Amino acid sequence: MTQGVGFPAALNDVGAYDIAQAMLDGFNRHYRLFRETSAAAKARFEAADWLGQRQAQRDRIEFYDRRVEEAAERLQTEFKAGALSANVWQQVKLHYIGLLTNHHQPELAETFFNSVTTKILHRSYFNNDFIFVRPAVSTEYIEDDEPTSKPTYRAYYPTRETLHEVCSRIIGNTALTLPFQDLERDIDCMVLAISAQLGDQLPRANFQIQVLSSLFFRNKGAYLVGKVINGYRDIPFAMPILHTAGGTLAIDAMLFGEDELQLLFSFARAYFMVDMEVPSAYVQFLRSLMPRKPRSEIYSAIGLQKQGKNLFYRDFLAHLRHSSDQFRIAPGIKGMVMLVFDLPSFPYVFKVIKDYYPPQKDTTREQIKGKYLLVKQHDRVGRMADTLEYSKVAFPRARFDDELVEELKKFCPSLLEEDGDDLVIRHVYIERRMIPLNIYIQEGAPEQVKHAVIEYGNAIKDLVAANIFPGDMLWKNFGVMRHGKVVFYDYDEIEYITDCNFRRVPEPRNEEEEMSGEIWYHVGPKDVFPETFAPFLLGNLQVRDVFMKHHADLLDPAFWQQHKERILAGHVHDVFPYDVAKRFKNQRPSPVAAPA
Repeated sequence: MTQGVGFPAALNDVGAYDIAQAMLDGFNRHYRLFRETSAAAKARFEAADWLGQRQAQRDRIEFYDRRVEEAAERLQTEFKAGALSANVWQQVKLHYIGLLTNHHQPELAETFFNSVTTKILHRSYFNNDFIFVRPAVSTEYIEDDEPTSKPTYRAYYPTRETLHEVCSRIIGNTALTLPFQDLERDIDCMVLAISAQLGDQLPRANFQIQVLSSLFFRNKGAYLVGKVINGYRDIPFAMPILHTAGGTLAIDAMLFGEDELQLLFSFARAYFMVDMEVPSAYVQFLRSLMPRKPRSEIYSAIGLQKQGKNLFYRDFLAHLRHSSDQFRIAPGIKGMVMLVFDLPSFPYVFKVIKDYYPPQKDTTREQIKGKYLLVKQHDRVGRMADTLEYSKVAFPRARFDDELVEELKKFCPSLLEEDGDDLVIRHVYIERRMIPLNIYIQEGAPEQVKHAVIEYGNAIKDLVAANIFPGDMLWKNFGVMRHGKVVFYDYDEIEYITDCNFRRVPEPRNEEEEMSGEIWYHVGPKDVFPETFAPFLLGNLQVRDVFMKHHADLLDPAFWQQHKERILAGHVHDVFPYDVAKRFKNQRPSPVAAPA
């Protein structure tokens, strides 16, 4: 075996094995801590520790990078990993593959290997045999065979007559220790909801209900996820379980169909916490419920966002190989801080921070990156798009429109690097492409405009509930998703509501101040004057009429101040990830809190 440059002659195949084992030790530590935090979500839910749940969600996002740093440091300290030859790294990878043969998270371990390796090696190694460009270990049919372990999902076989009894068993198997307010009532609601979905269809020979064994926790809700199978028909469902006002539990609704689950698992929501021994089996089950949702987004939705990021990039490279259109400047109003471009055939946009900004944008690159990190770690309540952050991405130069290249050279020269036939961008964010709200309103029919304006106000109110002030509230900074939901996606001016001072515009003291075209009163760095929003937002009369009918309170400082005070008092607002009309509460008087 070839020695590494400057590495002791004693390093041999055993040394390569030790490096591979050290790498896997680092991953196993990561996943153990990840799983412990996810499993503890059940106790936090039962204790109604909503602030603790949010903090755990934020902390868990940082776990991966910390473990990668630790593993890279260990390999450098113990094995002088940066000085190893190509031959040694190839041996390390082969040993690592062998160690993953019976591993329960091989795809995650491969991604971890890539993260550590690319942290140690120069970019020239990225596309060779030292990393996992494609999966080396199959994730098909992996199952935890330990006698004490629970299966990925449980199958139940009801009849029309035993459906109530089977639903009771399903809820019992969640192992929630808090009592339900009225479990019989909730089971009756379940049975009615499932029966309504089946309609007149008779139970077939394969009639069954399959339910994932672990609950999905996010903020104030626990979700049971599964599907009803009858003949050739699969009916996906999710069932939120919430706390009541009296501290007991209640089943709040049953959500059916792919569209409902797509919204629940949206890229605009915080990641779920779910205890999984075999994550690939959970992803496979969830894809059977949402076949149009990319595996990358499902991995991210269940908290494995680094795996989602890895899969997304593989999908992107595959798309480049099978397409021929050109990257271009994205349609819409150009941003002052971000240069945005897209590939028309690919449903995402690429956002690069400019090197310089107009005087009114008093910010820095690091501050902007901090805002995007804030959104990644915060509760996005279905109203802020998740972003994928990449460093040193190589794009084929031949696929770039000349106008786009000129824009990049003009506004982002420090981030560009020519490398043969590639154009390397040193830092880029990638987001799901949406229709900019200003374009949607310009082109939409009256009913679409009305819906969009109402949704815009709802989006801002949901952000307020999550302690987020959007900063720049112009229509162009919001987008419309496929389901008509409005989402915010421009983060360079966001602030916490609790950090803002919401003020009324002072009365002018004299005629000169009243007639002045300039602001004549003092404005602090965190001062916000909601009354001043109207001139920038409501020039269109149709838009103004709808906005004032449904969301005039957004122009009142008292609205914002009231929410700020509640948040400072420790209150966690309720934001529903589904239509409130679907709540069982609509058919019963008992108040149930909402999830987010």
